[in-house]
Amino acid sequence: MSTEKIRKTVVAYSGGLDTSVILSWVKEHYNCEVIACCVDVGQGAELEGLNEKAQKTGASKSYIIDAKEEFAEYYIFNAIKAGALYENRYFLGTSLARPIIAKKIAEIVQKENADAVCHGATGKGNDQVRFELAFKALIPNVKIIAPWRQWDIKSREDAIDYAQKRGIPIPVTKTKPYSSDANLWHISYEGGILENLETPYDESMFKMTVSPQNAPEKPAFIEIAFEKGNPVSLNGTELTPAVLIDRLNKIAGENGIGRTDMIENRLVGMKSRGVYEAPAAAVLYAAHQELESITVDRDTLHYKQELSCKYAELVYNGLWFSPLRKALDAFMEETQQYATGEIKLQLYKGNIIPVSRKAPYSLYSEEIATFGKDEVYNQKDAEGFINLFGLPIKIAALNKKGK
Repeated sequence: MSTEKIRKTVVAYSGGLDTSVILSWVKEHYNCEVIACCVDVGQGAELEGLNEKAQKTGASKSYIIDAKEEFAEYYIFNAIKAGALYENRYFLGTSLARPIIAKKIAEIVQKENADAVCHGATGKGNDQVRFELAFKALIPNVKIIAPWRQWDIKSREDAIDYAQKRGIPIPVTKTKPYSSDANLWHISYEGGILENLETPYDESMFKMTVSPQNAPEKPAFIEIAFEKGNPVSLNGTELTPAVLIDRLNKIAGENGIGRTDMIENRLVGMKSRGVYEAPAAAVLYAAHQELESITVDRDTLHYKQELSCKYAELVYNGLWFSPLRKALDAFMEETQQYATGEIKLQLYKGNIIPVSRKAPYSLYSEEIATFGKDEVYNQKDAEGFINLFGLPIKIAALNKKGK
């Protein structure tokens, strides 16, 4: 039993293996009141019966907070506008969810006047950093409990044994020990059978997507409208952010869109294999990129692409509440002032193919770009431009020749 006196702890609760065990462990270890808090960011069926399960597992009270729309509008949409992709492949599904989950949990900590907050992230992963940096920013005087760095449980197999001995219902067995995290933006899979890099993923694992081989033979056509970089409608129907993403997940998933199997560099130093399903993310990023190609000027777009990598890195590393992320958001918002328009795409067996681009503030001019006859562009002007632009190269070459 811990000698440290803690009166009340709020546990970030999902009902999965780790947090189910943690509720019981915190109550035993600290002899304190435990409150469960689950933040709904689109987990779906995982939330069914969660209040009852939490209280049966030892919680004196439990909260389920619906944050789907806020998650979509202020976290996911910000990432879309930034074009943030970690290592050019990961749509940051888990990374974006952690700060809003931490924010909502911090609000419950303050409401309940708790003196500790607890998360179920392991000591090997990125989530421990994401949660704890958020808590430090939002509730800096509250103690943070991280059981995976304290207890004698060393593996998910140990956690399963712990749960079974205490009669704690869990959704994982030793025969299927890989970890899964689901929300509105993606589903991730890691650990277990996926740790062997020579082992291909099991097709039965996926929940949001069909394989490209089994996708329909007939392509699907969709149109996404944006206003200042924010997706606002799908196929002509205006939708709230969360509903738009949910519908697009279904359409794109049915057409084999959005699977990623990658080796990523974790913040804590190791390489890790992650398999992801993010059908709506793949489509929205592709559509937004097409829109930016006609509405953002060259210099701004090229500089934004450099900052997009930094933005993704900040989010991945748990620095959502940092001054730099807020400053980058201000820049990204400025680049989106004219990113309004409609993009039509063809979805076919895992492929996203642009069909049409239309924007009221488009910088593309068919009259100027044409290879046909025009009265706007004087091709003779190019000679002077090339002479001036190439002057440093010419001088350097002449100097070398003179030597």
